[in-house]
Amino acid sequence: MDALDIQLNRLFDGKVVRKDLVHRIKKGTNVPTFVLEFLLARYCASDDEAEIQAGMEAVLETLNDNYVRPNESNMAQSKVATKGKYRFIDKVHVNYSEKDRRHWAALENFDSRKVAISDKFYRDHDRLLQGGLWAEVTIAYNEIEEDDYTFYIEDLRPIQLSRFNFEHYCEGRQECSRDEWMSFILRTVGLEPDKLSQRVKMHFIARLLPLVEPNFNFIELGPRGTGKSYFFSEFSPYSTLISGGQATKATLFYNNQRKKIGLVGFWDTVAFDEVGGIKVKDQDTIQIMKDFMANGRFSRGVEVIADASMAFVGNLDLSIEQIVNSEVYDLFQPLPKEFDLAVMDRFAFYLPGWEMPKNSSEFLTSSYGFITDYLAEAFHYQLKQTNRYEEVSRRIKLGSAVEGRDEKGIKKTVAAFLKILHPSAPPTDEEFEEYVSYAIEARRRVKEQMNKRKSDDEFAKINLSYFDSTGKEVIVYCPESKDAHATQNPQRKNIHADNEINSSSSTLPTHKAEHVSSELADEPYIRETLVKELTEQYFTIHYGAIGYSYETIFSPYLQGAKSIEVKDPYIRENHQIQNFVRFCEAVISIPSIKKIKLITTYGESTDVKEMSDRLNELQQSLIEMDIELELQINEKMLHENEIIIDNGWVVKIDRGLDFYQKPDSLFGIGSNNLLLRKCVETRVDIFKK
Repeated sequence: MDALDIQLNRLFDGKVVRKDLVHRIKKGTNVPTFVLEFLLARYCASDDEAEIQAGMEAVLETLNDNYVRPNESNMAQSKVATKGKYRFIDKVHVNYSEKDRRHWAALENFDSRKVAISDKFYRDHDRLLQGGLWAEVTIAYNEIEEDDYTFYIEDLRPIQLSRFNFEHYCEGRQECSRDEWMSFILRTVGLEPDKLSQRVKMHFIARLLPLVEPNFNFIELGPRGTGKSYFFSEFSPYSTLISGGQATKATLFYNNQRKKIGLVGFWDTVAFDEVGGIKVKDQDTIQIMKDFMANGRFSRGVEVIADASMAFVGNLDLSIEQIVNSEVYDLFQPLPKEFDLAVMDRFAFYLPGWEMPKNSSEFLTSSYGFITDYLAEAFHYQLKQTNRYEEVSRRIKLGSAVEGRDEKGIKKTVAAFLKILHPSAPPTDEEFEEYVSYAIEARRRVKEQMNKRKSDDEFAKINLSYFDSTGKEVIVYCPESKDAHATQNPQRKNIHADNEINSSSSTLPTHKAEHVSSELADEPYIRETLVKELTEQYFTIHYGAIGYSYETIFSPYLQGAKSIEVKDPYIRENHQIQNFVRFCEAVISIPSIKKIKLITTYGESTDVKEMSDRLNELQQSLIEMDIELELQINEKMLHENEIIIDNGWVVKIDRGLDFYQKPDSLFGIGSNNLLLRKCVETRVDIFKK
């Protein structure tokens, strides 16, 4: 251990874990990060390599014996019924039933929604009632036939934190310098700070800002493969990532039919991945989004107030040098057309994603960091319980070019940095000015793009500044655009161009398409061909999420493929075979594919003849589509779900193709369109072989 490891272990004993061990096991398992970290903290709390190796084997053995894998719910329930009770690792939700006038537990992978639970468990562990809690849970079988439940929880030991002590967290921070604390944070997310410049460290910390400051509007656009969405999908159980699809006001804000608040009422951060692909069906959605982004409230028949931050991440296809030197393009180019200037003006922070390093093992740490869930709890507590905005307002001095929304965005950014890096005490003047300068730069990046788009001078005050501790005014620039004339002094569109195009008295340049193309041709910045590169993806489909189909997940990675091999042990029951049929329908839309191979298994209770008949029907149907279906049905259990595409891509879905909840009714929404069907919590890994 280095000096930082020793200090972190001393100050936060039992709340730290070696991050390289997490990476080593994570690559071979589809288990939530905090489950792995819990087990590693239990079995690998040592510096001796032999003990660590033995601990790793114990972790793998525990996962094999006790972790309820998706699609193994029937086996798990059978274990409880035959042995009387059994201990599992699973996510437990507790819900109150008005009809029964009592609480019931629901176990996600065990796949039972009506498990009896004692009130002592959900009284001691609040999170059971607030979104669920991963735990070691002993489930027992109820022998009394008259009771209306089959299983009950005999014992429950949380894996995630069920309570958090903020005072102890602050006491540990007070014994560290700012730079030491920043290193602890970076190592917690798996990065080695010694391999990063100070500016890149600030960028990585900035990705955490929406997790700690309420109603913080954040955007990051940049190249693919820099881990933009990881912080929102894996780091905190209080954030949710919406991967493309349709954004509706009922899902995001308020469902008038059900009288229920949407995602902004349940999550600290609602993040939109691939923001350019967002489809807005109803223009009211954008109007409500504007209201919410402005002040954290909106009205849909009822007044709703919520603390959720909104984060938008996406990809830039043009080079930054091209964009900042172009009179036509700006750094908001990937945003959907519905995101007008009013939406953009509400962004407090634009992170320059093009400055982030590509994902690489070179930057991964082999040292200790906080257990991810512990730091996520600290951020959640501060978002809900602390307010540093007034402290910042008393201390900051901004220049005259800083207008209303500029000031609010800058102050919220600085307040968020204080929560992350100075949770219990104020920073020094030098540190405070570093945060102020960085926050102004991030807001100026927003304002420069709006100024390029606007035909008048509404956003022309882009020289945002602050006064340092000596009273000197400091103007802050964005490094990518400081010397770009097209960004600093953009040409204004002539609103009378159509009437004056033939008039020699017209002095303002027009922006006809022909003029633009010839102008760009004379510049040294030649527009590159926009090629959407496929990248590896690792994400979680959350429980109850909609918007996922086999087409949306697989189709981009099937291009150019000729054959596909599907390994899924659970293509046996009728609904599972129907899922496979839907998968085949998605596959045959790719004209190059000529062969599908299915490797599956059957169990003791499987009607093998019926299963074979159904698959043979599908086989004959595919022959008519000029596609060969090769079937391999084994008695021996497969332990891996994966889909291998002959173009080099591999898709691993921990539940296989059966990751949808069973529809409540054949006549309900989602019974036919998988995009509208609710999912169960599922891990998806897409990578090159």
